[in-house]
Amino acid sequence: MPPRRVKLRSVAKINLDLRVLNKNEDGYHNLRTVFQTISLHDTIEIAYEQSRQTEITLEDSAAIDDNLILKAAKATLEALSLKAKIHQKLTKRIPMGGGLGGGSSNAAAILLALPILAGRPLPPARAQEIATQLGSDVPFFLNGGTALGLGRGTELYPLPEIAQEPLLIISPGLHIATAPAYAALGRGLTFTGSSSSINTFQSYVRALTATRSAGAASALSANDFESAVSGQFPQLKNIRAKLSRLGASGVRMTGSGSAVVAIFGSRPDSRELREHARTMLMRDRMFEGFRVFSADLVSGRSYRTMWRRHLSEHIRDPRTDVWPLQSRYER
Repeated sequence: MPPRRVKLRSVAKINLDLRVLNKNEDGYHNLRTVFQTISLHDTIEIAYEQSRQTEITLEDSAAIDDNLILKAAKATLEALSLKAKIHQKLTKRIPMGGGLGGGSSNAAAILLALPILAGRPLPPARAQEIATQLGSDVPFFLNGGTALGLGRGTELYPLPEIAQEPLLIISPGLHIATAPAYAALGRGLTFTGSSSSINTFQSYVRALTATRSAGAASALSANDFESAVSGQFPQLKNIRAKLSRLGASGVRMTGSGSAVVAIFGSRPDSRELREHARTMLMRDRMFEGFRVFSADLVSGRSYRTMWRRHLSEHIRDPRTDVWPLQSRYER
């Protein structure tokens, strides 16, 4: 029997808002965040065939050590009690170390696709458990769209669909390590600003759900890492100021950095404004060596449609809105 093959888009995420509260005794911080999938993506090709011995290989265009794809594939096979030969090829486009969740998205893509190719369902609770073990951002990518994240970011609640607005992502190529970024915030086991931070976060979420527009709600958004990271890398502040002058509705760093995201809102001329801003950035010597990407926000519905399209050959009925997807190979 020939291998079952699929080619996937593994999309990035941004944090529309991110607040860091107190540190827990386990070393992790309590977060309040709004995750959002976007159209910038890596590509993953998978060839799957059952075997008496497990063999998992990966061609990786970025040559990432200890790639999460390999961990996700191994964990998924173990959870399904299967042995198989799995060959994977990753073509990397999402910048690494920018707070865009590329590695987490790659891992979630494997968790979503392998059970379909194998014809053996992975219960959502078990998929969530594996995703949490792989990384704090991985569980979000099991459903995508717009979601409220609490705790480590793994306690997730879907938010109403928002407009799929155009944006620019500017990647300065600065690798900001997560642990030092948290340390720079100086959050201890207690944080006197927690109440105020939660209140302003709730105001942002209310505005987002009322307007259904990240651009319209952006005036109330914040990312607690911006002040700490901008102190170390002042060029990030210059990027934000430049993008605001070029007509962006909202400009924020995502995650703990260093990528900066400019949302252009729902105005009729938003896409033209975005492309004008992109042209201006590419001509500006201050941005030499930076990578600039055009993208769009991706709703939960569009995210699920994308997965049905990618796996259409291997699922029962691509026309239905059943989620999680059901493999046509299940017995």
